This record gives sequence, C-alpha cells and structure tokens, in this order.
Amino acid sequence: MIQDHNWARNEALDYIAGVTDVSRETIAGISVIDALDRYSQILTKWQAKINLVSGKTLDTLWTRHILDSAQLVAYLPDAPRRIMDIGSGAGLPGLILAIITQHEVHLVESDQRKCAFLRAAAKEAGVDVIIHNDRIETLPDLGADFITARALAPLDKLLDLTHKHHHDGQQFLFLKGKTAKQELTMLASWPKLNAVLHPSITDSEATLIHLSSDA
Repeated sequence: MIQDHNWARNEALDYIAGVTDVSRETIAGISVIDALDRYSQILTKWQAKINLVSGKTLDTLWTRHILDSAQLVAYLPDAPRRIMDIGSGAGLPGLILAIITQHEVHLVESDQRKCAFLRAAAKEAGVDVIIHNDRIETLPDLGADFITARALAPLDKLLDLTHKHHHDGQQFLFLKGKTAKQELTMLASWPKLNAVLHPSITDSEATLIHLSSDA
C-alpha cells in the first residue's frame, strides 16, 4: 500500500510539473508539494467526520482525486484568470487548481460543513481562495472566465444553474463520467456553446467536457 501510494503521489506530481512548465525542484521550492500533501492529510482527517469523497477512494486519493482535478490545468491559460468552481465540496477541482496555479479561484458550496472544510484546507495548504457558502443559482454574477465542476450534475442542469453567470468568450471545464457523449445531445438548446471532449487521464470511462462560448 505504501509503495502504491508513493507511486501515485509521484505520478501526480510529475504530471503537475509538466503541465505547469516548471521542474519538480521548482514546485518543491514554492511548496506546492507540501501544500498537496497537507491537503491530502486534512481531507483524510475530515473524511472521518463528514462525507467529502467516497470512502473507498481514499486509498487512491492521489490519482482518483488530486491528479483527476489537476488535469484541468492543461486547458487553462498561463496568465491569471478568474475561475468559479461550483459544488466544490472537498475542493475538487477548485482547491487543487488554486494550489498549483496562480488563478483567482472562487469556490461555491452550499453545505456549511463542507465550507468549513474548504476554509480549513485552504489555510492548511497556504492558499488564498474565495469561498461562497451559497447556492450557485442565488449567487451574484462573479464575472468568471472559467466555470468548473466535477461530477456535480448532468450537463443541462449545470448550464441552467450557471445561466446568469454566462458571458461571451467564457469557457467551461466539466469532469464527467461515461454519460458525457449522451449529455452533449442537449447542446442544441445552447447554440452559442462549442464543445470538445477530452479523454480523462485517470479513468478510461471518464471524459472532460470543454465548452467555449462565442466571443
């Protein structure tokens, strides 16, 4: 188990080093490795109190959750942008993106206990995020450049929930399961959105839906 854990951790860190265009030494130098370690530890600790992730996935935390979230970085620009992560829950993917990038990250979560975890985890990891303990449909427009979500709701529901937050030139990154292609059939109702599917690097049955709106 220790060997598997170390292998998964190293695989995740190698990937992050590649997509952020810095060496492992540079990442270590700015404490990204330490921040991710601290995140994994506090998530495991809080999992005993509240249900943040499926308990059976804790043994594969580095690949199933951290690396799965980190793969979004490949589709983000280098220059800082504003990201709104909805249904943040355990901070996936939003808090992971805040740890490994310089983007301004807003975490939207309606559950008070999960918001308490997000505040504690962000403090432990030493990152600045803006946490909104609110429902996305009642939250004022944040002017986000990117909207992200992971296994939160069907695509049509995600777009309905975030409708008042939509802007020309905006992009959406949604981590989805094997129903992604089926969910794309509803995009006829959203003619301004263009979709590209990317295979997940952590799950052969999962997909990343990348939507962009016409400028």
